[in-house]
Amino acid sequence: MGDFNFKDQTSFYRGKVRDVYTIGEDWLVMIASDRISAFDVILPRPIPFKGQVLNQIASHMLEATRDICPNWLINTPAPTVSIGKKCVPFKIEMVVRGYLTGHAWRTYRDGKRVLCGAPLPEGMNENDPLPTPIITPSTKAAEGHDEDISPAEIIQQGLASEKEWEVLSSYALRLYERGSQIAKSRGLILVDTKYEFGKIGNEIFLMDEVHTPDSSRYFFAEGYEERQRKGERQPQLSKEFVREWLIQNNFMGKEGQSVPAMSDSWVETISKRYIELYEKVIGETFHPVSLSEEEMGETIEKSLLQLETTR
Repeated sequence: MGDFNFKDQTSFYRGKVRDVYTIGEDWLVMIASDRISAFDVILPRPIPFKGQVLNQIASHMLEATRDICPNWLINTPAPTVSIGKKCVPFKIEMVVRGYLTGHAWRTYRDGKRVLCGAPLPEGMNENDPLPTPIITPSTKAAEGHDEDISPAEIIQQGLASEKEWEVLSSYALRLYERGSQIAKSRGLILVDTKYEFGKIGNEIFLMDEVHTPDSSRYFFAEGYEERQRKGERQPQLSKEFVREWLIQNNFMGKEGQSVPAMSDSWVETISKRYIELYEKVIGETFHPVSLSEEEMGETIEKSLLQLETTR
């Protein structure tokens, strides 16, 4: 995907999977690319329709949670494009966990019973539900990796005030509850997820993507309890299968390791899995759309012009 140059554009940032354009002082244009990352590395081949899948799930979930807290999204003029309000981000990710899975389980297995200031009860097994959902915030370390941080440290380091933390944690838990209800209606369990927030003036907004397979982990509700009883693995609806493939091919993003080659059939498999994720999470048939760069640019320009005239 080429770089656009929009009217009143003030900056451009290429993230691992998204291209972000700042328009004037107030707006962001976010384009979800088909790039895929794992272990903080962008894999060599794009995945067809992945950008559309993530953008449309995020847009659906942002609309479904708008009554809980304000969010950044204004509109989605094209399948891979979101336009919204520019916020000043809090430098923390609000990770909400309802189950002892992933990083939380590894911490627990290693003998720790407190994670980011949240106590973990004795006698739990991997993938068990926690007594109540917990928030395990993280912040970016200097090297770019996520680092655990407790609410007390967040306040102490000035990453959020005490009052802001109360709002952030309340929003995060309510969003997780809503996400869990939506997942349940689809025969899924929302295991854990992360939220990012920012401010415009003194108001706190939900930013970024919400309840997508890249920011969340889902289990299948059917058979969950039986699998737990038997100590069996819980199949996930997330991009975990890509991470597992990389691990099997001796790649975990460490120095000296090289990304394995991705065959056409493997790229097609990943694309199909993402489309399945969309249909399972949203409950609607996925309709792939391919726009040329020119068409996308024109659509975005038109949308920005409408925003300008309705100010």
